[in-house]
Amino acid sequence: MKILVARDYQHMSRLGACVVTAVLKGKPNLVLGLATGATPLGLYRELVKLYQEGRLDFSRVTTFNLDEYYGLSSSDPHSYHYYMEENFFRHINIRRENIHLPPGQPGDVAAACAAYEAAIAAAGGIDLQILGIGRNGHIGFNEPGAALNARTHLIDLAPETILANARFFASIDAVPRQAISMGMGSIMKARRILLLASGRDKAAAVAAALEGPVTTMVPASLLQLHPGVTVVLDRAAAEKLHSVVKGGGTWPACC
Repeated sequence: MKILVARDYQHMSRLGACVVTAVLKGKPNLVLGLATGATPLGLYRELVKLYQEGRLDFSRVTTFNLDEYYGLSSSDPHSYHYYMEENFFRHINIRRENIHLPPGQPGDVAAACAAYEAAIAAAGGIDLQILGIGRNGHIGFNEPGAALNARTHLIDLAPETILANARFFASIDAVPRQAISMGMGSIMKARRILLLASGRDKAAAVAAALEGPVTTMVPASLLQLHPGVTVVLDRAAAEKLHSVVKGGGTWPACC
């Protein structure tokens, strides 16, 4: 596991973009796993900027998002379909047929989840998966528990996840209680993983995930078992780590 500690959120986003750029330059037909939420917004802005400067080409890239709220249509402003369109897809030259997100309103949930797994397999698997981390250590919408689902599935959101996401909705009552998410097995099959975390409110989860025991009660801790993880943190998110120098790390050459 490679851990980079950036100066601040903007620097974290730029370092993350450097990692994505390096992988994309090495494989123009990259299969890219994408995350949503507040943390990767800066990363997407950096990638859009690189595309607009003519330094990146997404025309051969295929994407798979981690999750989607269950019950929301793709046109709902709170859906992750809408989030990705507004913050990334419409600003780059990705082909529409190469964009994949779990459906928010599937007629048959089990069939939709199986089809999503089949689509990932048909694409050759995910080359680089971008992740954030929840305050309770979840990744995707894989919540802490005695056991974790391996494959894409419908999940009940934990109360702390609903509370954390309420800031994106008119009220906490408006937050969906379920989501369709890639499972931990699906995430761990990615050839490389990029985990981003920013802010003091993520510091405890980061420390538990990176330095604590591997446990399903902290789903992100399973990343310790993956051979190709790069973690990019700002200083606030890294403040509870004991084994990392908080001021830096070896940064990619482009940064």
